Amino acid sequence: MNKITKLFNIKYPIIQGGMIWVSGHKLASAVSNAGGLGLIGAGSMYPEVLREHIQKCKKETSKPFGVNVPMLYPNIEEIMKIIVEEEVKIVFTSAGNPKTWTPFLKENGITVVHVVSSSIFALKAQDAGVDAIVVEGFEAGGHNGRDETTTLTLIPMVKEQIKIPIIAAGGIATGHGMLAVMVLGADGVQVGSRFAASIESSAHENFKKTILDIKEGGTQLTLKELAPVRLIKNKFYDDVQRLYENCPTKEELIALLGRARAKRGMFEGDLIEGELEIGQIAGVINEIKSAEEIVIEMITDFEMARNEIKKFDF
Repeated sequence: MNKITKLFNIKYPIIQGGMIWVSGHKLASAVSNAGGLGLIGAGSMYPEVLREHIQKCKKETSKPFGVNVPMLYPNIEEIMKIIVEEEVKIVFTSAGNPKTWTPFLKENGITVVHVVSSSIFALKAQDAGVDAIVVEGFEAGGHNGRDETTTLTLIPMVKEQIKIPIIAAGGIATGHGMLAVMVLGADGVQVGSRFAASIESSAHENFKKTILDIKEGGTQLTLKELAPVRLIKNKFYDDVQRLYENCPTKEELIALLGRARAKRGMFEGDLIEGELEIGQIAGVINEIKSAEEIVIEMITDFEMARNEIKKFDF
């Protein structure tokens, strides 16, 4: 039992990312039932929709699960109230100051994890009293750090300064990748893109199939002036790049982005005008599998990688 499995009372130190439009109760419960930690992604849910997903997740698994909450959420007070009322035991926070909600969550007996993209933010999260941190490199899908620090660089930098458990994220979809970041100092991993292309993912089938088609170089980090996001290169991405040629203002970028573009792409399946968020590791994802198959495959691959290390005898 390592620090992460002990903290969450789970079998494997694998956490499923709480992705918008992807991580509903079906995916979260399936990952938890497989021995990992499933997360419901609150970022794309109205408060009462979140309550419904929490209640359904309770019925679908007796294992621990959590909720991921971007703190820029407009209904954040109501979201946090629902989480307490529904007796959620684990909350991952992101996109905001951990000092804002960590004391409240801890007072209600909730284990708190915060997502960071730098050593500076990792220290601030530790000072705020969180129980663990997710350290996310810029290979990750969705919204990202501005500094473009890679996961393999970031983990050892943070490890030098942090005492609480570290969960690595960004560019991890295999057991080999899991072992690599744990050798560098991570206690567990958070996996997003691989679970986005799962049977239980709530993403549109068009989006899932597109993930399988991604090759090296098929994604790009952009829109740093708003919130850095890694996108699949489609027509919407091309429109963004053309706008950049004219040195756009922040307001012009916001106008192009519009409303609900991520929903349009990932949930409704518009591969042309939709915002399609996925990590660089999509280039190695070739098949849609069940969450259970993904967890088993990662653990099997992890053990294989651990045995392979023994051959490196200098």
